[in-house]
Amino acid sequence: MKVAESANLTTRGKFAYSASFSMIVNLPCHDAGMEASAYMEEQALLERARESLQDLLGTDWEVTLRPEQLAGGDQGWDATLQIKSADGVYVQMLVEAKRRVTPKEAVGPLTSTALLVRRVNRNTRLLVISPWISPLTQEALRASGIDYLDLTGNISLRVSRPAIVIHTHGADRAPAGHRLRSSKPLLTGLKAGRLVRLLADTLPPYRATELAEGAELSLPYVSRLLDTLDDQLLIERDGKVIVSVDWQRLLRARADQTDLLRSAEPTGMLAPNGVNAVLKRLADRNHVDPGYRREVLVTGSYAARSLAPLSVGGQLMLYVQEDPLNVEAAADDLGLMPVSEGADVLILRAKDRSVWQRPMAVGGVWQVGLSQLATDCLSGTGRMPAEGEKILEFMAAHEQVWRKTDLSHLDESTLF
Repeated sequence: MKVAESANLTTRGKFAYSASFSMIVNLPCHDAGMEASAYMEEQALLERARESLQDLLGTDWEVTLRPEQLAGGDQGWDATLQIKSADGVYVQMLVEAKRRVTPKEAVGPLTSTALLVRRVNRNTRLLVISPWISPLTQEALRASGIDYLDLTGNISLRVSRPAIVIHTHGADRAPAGHRLRSSKPLLTGLKAGRLVRLLADTLPPYRATELAEGAELSLPYVSRLLDTLDDQLLIERDGKVIVSVDWQRLLRARADQTDLLRSAEPTGMLAPNGVNAVLKRLADRNHVDPGYRREVLVTGSYAARSLAPLSVGGQLMLYVQEDPLNVEAAADDLGLMPVSEGADVLILRAKDRSVWQRPMAVGGVWQVGLSQLATDCLSGTGRMPAEGEKILEFMAAHEQVWRKTDLSHLDESTLF
């Protein structure tokens, strides 16, 4: 088997192949009144895909669009993209060119098309071309045995005869030029974070109306966001009832669209007596004043380490209520000094009340809830994403402890 792997599409001339590809492109049907610009955009997508493959494969390969196929015909395909090697061996792949593809489409219509193609010829495969394909969609396509290529460098091609595997990694997030306007909200922002935590922390079944009431969000917003999550296969619905939530992938998806240190506006502090002295002070304050958990909560590496140790060191991260005065008050109470660099403590501003929901008491110190902790770590810097993955493993092993059976337990704490 000849295996080609590349970090990006600009790498060229480093791979050995002994085959050519013939790719027949099936573009979406065009109504008579469809604007010519849309058709030209699709043709530009094909041409850029051709150029990307040419750059990847190098000068020993000939990658061409066959113009005689562009006008369509009885075969129902809009173009043929041919990739030819010096020895003339080739394989054919039917190609779907799409401006946007979702995980739901990947496991639905595209999988049906791929199965039909294989029934006709088991050696023929389906290739999806798009400006950008999300990691969730890539995962769904691979699970269905569908090859893909996007213009940022995400490519997965697997051919059994001749035996060739190509896998490259491009952008994990959609480039600005490839983002489409949509009435459906994304997983960014405070409202989305509140709903994500509610979905992760509570076992279904439930309806959009119950979620809107529990999260104190408008029903139209919740309904649109649930449509987005359904498209991404992060929830499963039976009619209007949510019956399943893939909470691990949901938290990862939320973290992918969140930047902890940017959104929480951290203030750097120095602990003159060390971080352990701060943690002891927190434990003492919590013992004297149980309500202190509403003033300061630990998150980040120190919180993750208390449940699922992975590494040592790092900065102690503390949430306080959003008002800047609370930052000063917490610093004074814990004996911290503001610094512009070399901080060993970061005080974060909690921008939404969901941060304070379902807190945990670990070793006498109050920490953010597990779903908040996982999201914070996954959206953090350095080794924090790895710590977030470790927290997800811990959550999976203790799901019966932290996930509740109804939406009325938002203010209950979790003890470990």
